[in-house]
Amino acid sequence: MAEQEWAGTTYGNAWMHKWLIRMLRHIDVRILYLFVAIFVIPVCLVLNPSRGIAYRYFRRRIGYGRLKSAWKTYVNHCLFGQVVVDKFAMYAGKKFDVEVENYNEFLERASREEEGFVQLSAHIGSYEIAGYTLAVEGKSFNALVFAGEKASVMQNRNKMFADTNINMIAIQPDMSHLFEIDKALTDGGIVSMPADRINGSQKCIEHVFLGAKAKFPLGPFSVATMRGLDVLAVNVMKDSLTSYKIYVTPLAYDKEASRQEQIRQLSSAYVAELEKRVRQYPTQWYNYFEFWQEG
Repeated sequence: MAEQEWAGTTYGNAWMHKWLIRMLRHIDVRILYLFVAIFVIPVCLVLNPSRGIAYRYFRRRIGYGRLKSAWKTYVNHCLFGQVVVDKFAMYAGKKFDVEVENYNEFLERASREEEGFVQLSAHIGSYEIAGYTLAVEGKSFNALVFAGEKASVMQNRNKMFADTNINMIAIQPDMSHLFEIDKALTDGGIVSMPADRINGSQKCIEHVFLGAKAKFPLGPFSVATMRGLDVLAVNVMKDSLTSYKIYVTPLAYDKEASRQEQIRQLSSAYVAELEKRVRQYPTQWYNYFEFWQEG
């Protein structure tokens, strides 16, 4: 029997989320990290299918031995727990040290131009940190998010972004979010989209990633090439217990080539950048479903 895939939402209910935010206003996040590592993660590893999925990722894709893969599976889940705690810590008003690589050279320059552009992210590190850090004056920042996320999480996001130019576009089953994306880009805004997980439309493009074939959603690359827009890959990685590093990388493609070739070039550039960051931070890969086509 196939393992059940992770639903993609933040664990817990509204009461638990409120309690966690209140607690984080008064305690150091590292205390909660320790609690999660000792009491929460061992239970998750027993009950959740993510254990086997993460283990196979370390064993087959990263190439670790059995014991190291088992240990890294535990570390991976602990780090995932930490980025979830960090998200709620930011809702509670806490700040983290954030270093942005190549911000002035790429993101700020693109932000000054009248035309909109696309940012592509992935489920590695903690991309939500970027929303609180990379907002720029003069352009709306429109982030594509999972529509099935818990209401309490969405409410906290709305509260955090209330006084900013950041908007959230929820992925809808009827694909109506495409109209919001089109309007944001027509108005010269920034649209941020994850490009490593297929949601809604099943149209995809196949690439070799970490040594095996994997499917990536066609939509983000199609949106960018339809208008010939500049594209940045933005990955936010946890660098230490209290700091993050944001990597901003331009993705080059030939805007004069055929549309199909543009999509191929852009998606190839994205996958190459994603593989670079995953190899740099192998324990921060948080796609807990069978990502590769290995039969």
